[in-house]
Amino acid sequence: MNIQNIEKKEKNMATFEVKVPADVFDNAVNEVYKKNKSQLYVAGFRKGKAPRAVIEGMYGKEVFYPDAIEALAQDAFEAGRADCGFECVGAPSLIDQKVTEDKELIYTFEVGMYPEVQLGQYKGLEVPQNHEAFDESKVDEEMHNVQKRNARLLDVEREAQLGDHVTIDFAGFIDGEQFDGGTAEDYDLELGSNTFVPGFEEQIVGMKAGDERDVVVTFPENYVEALAGKEATFKVTVKSVKEPELPALDDELAKDISDYETIAEYRDHVREDLEKQFNEEQESDYATRLMKAAVDNMTVEIPEPMVLAKLDEQLRNYISTMGVSPELTREQVLASMGLDEKTFQEIMRPQAMFEISTDLLLDAIVKAENIELDEGELDEMYQKMADEYKMEVDQIKQYVDEKIIVLDMKRRKAAQLIRDTAVDKEPEAKEEAAE
Repeated sequence: MNIQNIEKKEKNMATFEVKVPADVFDNAVNEVYKKNKSQLYVAGFRKGKAPRAVIEGMYGKEVFYPDAIEALAQDAFEAGRADCGFECVGAPSLIDQKVTEDKELIYTFEVGMYPEVQLGQYKGLEVPQNHEAFDESKVDEEMHNVQKRNARLLDVEREAQLGDHVTIDFAGFIDGEQFDGGTAEDYDLELGSNTFVPGFEEQIVGMKAGDERDVVVTFPENYVEALAGKEATFKVTVKSVKEPELPALDDELAKDISDYETIAEYRDHVREDLEKQFNEEQESDYATRLMKAAVDNMTVEIPEPMVLAKLDEQLRNYISTMGVSPELTREQVLASMGLDEKTFQEIMRPQAMFEISTDLLLDAIVKAENIELDEGELDEMYQKMADEYKMEVDQIKQYVDEKIIVLDMKRRKAAQLIRDTAVDKEPEAKEEAAE
């Protein structure tokens, strides 16, 4: 296979052709014939015994071409990528394929090119830090949440209020027809949790056990395509209303839910955790704003295939963290959240662009600063990973590509360089409000 007609285009896109020799293409066609001949019946021959020439004579000489073209496409692209003279990014697009009179197969691929980065200022950045003090009321909020998590649910005969738990049966209808996914029995719902479509929970308020009601809602425009923007009627039956009874914040509660003997000790523990989290968030926020400043100072044009690959990665990661059944398609998982893939991409595109820009920035800094790992650093990282995952170092090396680890470590050093050289700028004073 050889590459030809390389053409670089705008927005870091390029096309190139890959020519597959006639003998290679013919071998691929023959493999498709051997794989499929048992399924073809030709009069005068036992099933699966008809020669290729006879089958091609009956069904056309190109009968096996599509499968052969598909079978060779990946190898053709890999050959083109190796010889095109630039780094391809994202998934390639096969925009054309043709078979010449000499029976050579020619593919035309469109690809994204790794973009050139022009660094701006990334050292000595002046970005104000957030010097806000820890809010003690957060401790009170968390202690109240502890009470809610450990509350008992008691049946009540009164009308349901926000904060109550109700057990309901419901069935959803659109234009009088029941729709998939809109029916459930014995569903436990906390009123005010915003679990359901906006407007649903508020209409349950005021109902008592045994009450029935038609709840009318309109699905959001960014919901699944089949329901987006449509009005639905849910026939709801309330089977029970339960009121949460909060436990007292006392020593007994502390002993029940923790290793602490007193509620005061437990509260101190909560405060310590929240303060640590607050400080980490402050530092993370500052690091992010520094990174954004450095990204804004650089110049780069990101090709669309790179963005699409990042969006696909984000979606796969998001689905994996949800712990859903592997049998569900990505469309079904998104539908359960009231989204489709297009809407998900629209929502996540700004974050995808920032993540790509950050990686490009850090890689450019690694190159500009000639950042390398110190002796023993890689071994220390392997040992840290082995300890974290309770595995042997040799096992970690089998599962994780060393290039990925080294790249990540160098990027971390580049990010630390930005942080270490930053200047904490005093935030601008807010103007006094006019009387």
